[in-house]
Amino acid sequence: MALDENIYAQRLAKLRQIEALGQPAYRTKYEFTHTIPQTLTEYSDKSAEQLESSRVNVRVAGRIMAIRLMGKAGFCHLQQGGRRLQIYVKKDAVGEKGFELYKLLDLGDHIGVSGYLFRTRTGELTVHVEEITFLSKDLLPLPEKWHGLTDVELRYRQRYVDLVVNPEVRDVFLKRSRLVQSVRHTLDSHDFVEVETPILQAIAGGAVARPFITHHNALDIDLYLRIALELYLKRLIVGGLDRVYELNRNFRNEGLGWRWNPEFTMLEAYQAYTDYAGIMSLTQEVVLEAAKAINGTTKSKWGEHELDWGNWQRLTMREAIIKFWPQAAGAKPEMIDFSSAEGVEKLMGRFNAAHAHMAYDPNAPNGKNIAALFEAVAEEQLIQPTIIYEFPLAVSPFAKQKPDEPDWTERFEMFAGQMEFANGFSELNDPEDQRRRFEAQLKERERGDEEAHLMDEDYIRALSYGMPPTGGVGVGIDRLAMLLTDSHTIRDVILFPLLRPEKSLNAEGTGDTPGRA
Repeated sequence: MALDENIYAQRLAKLRQIEALGQPAYRTKYEFTHTIPQTLTEYSDKSAEQLESSRVNVRVAGRIMAIRLMGKAGFCHLQQGGRRLQIYVKKDAVGEKGFELYKLLDLGDHIGVSGYLFRTRTGELTVHVEEITFLSKDLLPLPEKWHGLTDVELRYRQRYVDLVVNPEVRDVFLKRSRLVQSVRHTLDSHDFVEVETPILQAIAGGAVARPFITHHNALDIDLYLRIALELYLKRLIVGGLDRVYELNRNFRNEGLGWRWNPEFTMLEAYQAYTDYAGIMSLTQEVVLEAAKAINGTTKSKWGEHELDWGNWQRLTMREAIIKFWPQAAGAKPEMIDFSSAEGVEKLMGRFNAAHAHMAYDPNAPNGKNIAALFEAVAEEQLIQPTIIYEFPLAVSPFAKQKPDEPDWTERFEMFAGQMEFANGFSELNDPEDQRRRFEAQLKERERGDEEAHLMDEDYIRALSYGMPPTGGVGVGIDRLAMLLTDSHTIRDVILFPLLRPEKSLNAEGTGDTPGRA
């Protein structure tokens, strides 16, 4: 029998003994008067004399994180809400049955206690217990405190254990929650309306990505899990909702990585009567306020760096390539070099001669190769908050063209920590132009690009009813949470990231945990 199975059996036997003492194995509820965080907040500054002079009675509940027995008395630490409070159990105070119950408790068990507050000889705030109520038995052992849960994949798979034993993990997700609350608060303060749009879609639209496919039995049709929120939100702009946003899940059938999870959270916001510059400034405010809400300052730690969210640099894509051009690749490019396929091919050749090879596709649109050059030359240099704007038309199927340079668009992306986390632009509202963009995407599909956009006739019809000038943005909430909590993999900010099926589970999905059939 494996160690866990032994412990499981032993604790199950203890649970039966607890029931024999008259305690329900799985009680329905527990009436408490104070939470543990509340108790610590209200009484941590009270002296022993103050607690003794005006007796403070409390009923609290929590999980046992430390326990020791000393003859006819013992101490425990109960944990709730990420905080710990000591309790003191004495046989004379809790009675024969109460003390027998105490001796049957294990690390990880949930109990409720009632009693009064006092300070021990070492000065620790403690509950002098007068009654113990059993609430739940932990049948599997928690990891030893000093070892923690060091198997990273096990931590993600068993996040419920990770949250119990690693307070810093809990803190990350509390910060993520404050991030989302802050985003909502900032947008609401600008009169945006939060909406909900379909997750199941007939056409996977609004982005260039490979979708997940599912089937609706009643209608006998294939549907896609959405890859973006964009096209439905812009339909609402057409309908007269001038400022809309949605915070919801997107799904992309792509690989896994430190920045990628197939299921992720996006914010998308659209504002009528503004352009990419207007939505850019709004997005900066959203991010700045989120940074302050999470860390109480405009600055956050990112590895060895300190990111300053109150200080952004702004560069066009071409300016970024010029600025970060490696010395080993020769003289810095000039703006004229980006105006022809020959000029871009030469730049890519010079870069490849000094660095790892970057693929060049002579049949691809010139703008697509420029975007690839930017990723190779500049993206890893963007550690501090940076806005890159003016993107090639070839990689921006929904952005408006620059009036003076039709091969370039009014689009921006936000970067920090060497990764992009936001993408926005002046929205395309000419239905004929949008049709041509879709047709160009279809040609890309014919060339083998499975992620190129499909034709969406209904969206073109919506634009044909008239959409006002609009600025829009999408923000990766997971990536922003990474940056604001110094988390260097997206799995650290997603409670339950996608993992391969557990090897110990059989084909029917049942495990080898004792007591399971």
